Amino acid sequence: MAEENNAVEKQFSIQKIYTKDMSFETPNSPSIFTAKWEPTVDFNLGTQVNALEPNLFEIVLTVTITVKCQDTIAYLVEASQAGIFILGGFTEEEMGPMLSSFCPNILFPYAREVVSDLVTKGGFPQLLLAPVNFDALYAHHLQQQQQQQSPGNVTLN
Repeated sequence: MAEENNAVEKQFSIQKIYTKDMSFETPNSPSIFTAKWEPTVDFNLGTQVNALEPNLFEIVLTVTITVKCQDTIAYLVEASQAGIFILGGFTEEEMGPMLSSFCPNILFPYAREVVSDLVTKGGFPQLLLAPVNFDALYAHHLQQQQQQQSPGNVTLN
């Protein structure tokens, strides 16, 4: 029981969710609308963590999509969905997954909606982004970091 009384209570709350930036370009309109619609999609995702105050963080999830028909760009869309989160009482090991997986997972449906709306209003067929496994992306990122930091095999004679 003594351990329970000394334990720091974990605190998580969403303070604000907002669209920080968005852009939509159709560099080859109107001719792209007469082309046969067989698109290829290039999808990129990025996150940024900004510490605002102790226990207060802004997380920015940026989704960038380039859609081409053959070699012609149909449209480019970028949306930065942000949130301000309170995270307190978490250990250093817990903060990584919270900031890099849990919070972006909350923001993704909002970014997905912004992208879908921009594409539709741009005159193109609706684009619905598939769900993203942020836990797997974070685990992959950690694995890459460990591989870069681990010393190469050394043979001692």
